[in-house]
Amino acid sequence: HNLPLFEKLRKEAPEMLDKIIPVKGDVMLLGLGLSTDDLQMMCNVSVIFHVAASVRFDDPLKDAILLNTRGSREVFRFGQSLKNLSVIMHVSTTYSNPDRYEIEEMIYPPYADWQDTIRIAEQFDEETLDVLAPMYMGFLPNTYVFTKSLAEQIVNDYKDKLPLILFRPSIVISTMKDPIPGWMDNFNGPVGLLVGCGIGICRTMYCDPNNVADFTPVDVCIKAMIVAAWKKGTAVEQSTPFSPESPQLPVYNCCISNLRNSTMSQIVEMGKALNSEIPLDTSLWAPGGGITQIRIRNFIQVMLYHILPAILIDMLFKLTGQRPFLAKLQRKVYTANVALEYFILNNWDFKNTNFIRLASEIQPKDNKDFYYRDFVEFDITLYFRNCILGARRYLLKQKDENIPKALVHQRRLRVLDFVCKLLLTVGFLYMTLIKLDMIGFLLHSTSYKTSYPLSLERV
Repeated sequence: HNLPLFEKLRKEAPEMLDKIIPVKGDVMLLGLGLSTDDLQMMCNVSVIFHVAASVRFDDPLKDAILLNTRGSREVFRFGQSLKNLSVIMHVSTTYSNPDRYEIEEMIYPPYADWQDTIRIAEQFDEETLDVLAPMYMGFLPNTYVFTKSLAEQIVNDYKDKLPLILFRPSIVISTMKDPIPGWMDNFNGPVGLLVGCGIGICRTMYCDPNNVADFTPVDVCIKAMIVAAWKKGTAVEQSTPFSPESPQLPVYNCCISNLRNSTMSQIVEMGKALNSEIPLDTSLWAPGGGITQIRIRNFIQVMLYHILPAILIDMLFKLTGQRPFLAKLQRKVYTANVALEYFILNNWDFKNTNFIRLASEIQPKDNKDFYYRDFVEFDITLYFRNCILGARRYLLKQKDENIPKALVHQRRLRVLDFVCKLLLTVGFLYMTLIKLDMIGFLLHSTSYKTSYPLSLERV
């Protein structure tokens, strides 16, 4: 609770933090790794938000199954042991069914049997499962969406046993305003792209410029989760004890791309303008570049703008006794872009009727704290400006008072960028002319023109 995120709470209601009781556990373990004493302490819990998951796309299949799939089953088993349970919310993702380009607020047929999948993960080692992964997952792009889709099947199978909610957020990024604007603890989504461009290490990306980036501020997401849990819990209490006749499984697609959409090209152009206004202290090169959906063009640009400069600068680091790191960093950037290709080259139509309608359930007296639809009308440029400021403050630990110095540094980098491009262009033209033997031709033509009048004088 020492995060800047809780500064407002520490000032206005510090006693609320005393109500937080941390519990040691591990979602990858059977029984969630909970001790007998902790289980006894939590016997009167009435609301569960199951948010624990790995969002890495490159997790080994075994780890992803044990954490995202079996871990969900263990949470539901724990929920069954609670006598006063009113609601249990399972947080999934709008991308859990990526083979469908229209995603309704419903659960779709499974890609595999979740019980068999858990047994396989428990019986086989990591290396064997990684070999089998492409065949077992079929066309699904990574272990994350595969295991999250299986977890949704567990939700479906437990819906008559537990007061469940399925909540699917899209890409969750920085806070809009509550409790502070621009807060985030990772580089996921468009924020990571803007930071990469601002530092100067991301200058090209293989992507459809017209791809709609569906993202949700984390505070919007959390408010909607609380309202959905309140609604479900209230309905369950009215039909206590819980029974199959209680209100059935609500599904919410927490997304807004059908209400306001921003394409990847719009975000990149917005980022360029904002990076010029709010540069990063640690910029290695002038912000620039763009996106392309031509694979070979992107490959050439990666070689010219990412790999080659990284190798040259790392060589300079070695010569000056510093630790080289850029080539390794660029490999990570390239690997991340490859992992994202499936999602930034395709578009999905997420239906969100339940999510939008949920906002109308909020009582007028609670609008100040829980109303979340104002993001639809919010100034998107102001939002991303706060995102970059938040990335500076909370991710990169850079102070606002250093922005003027960063602006001076960026202007120098832009001059250096221009000079380097000019030298490369001149060098390329020179080498091309030599290759075509044009230099000799031009010199010969000049010599001929200057000697012609002299011959007339002799005549």
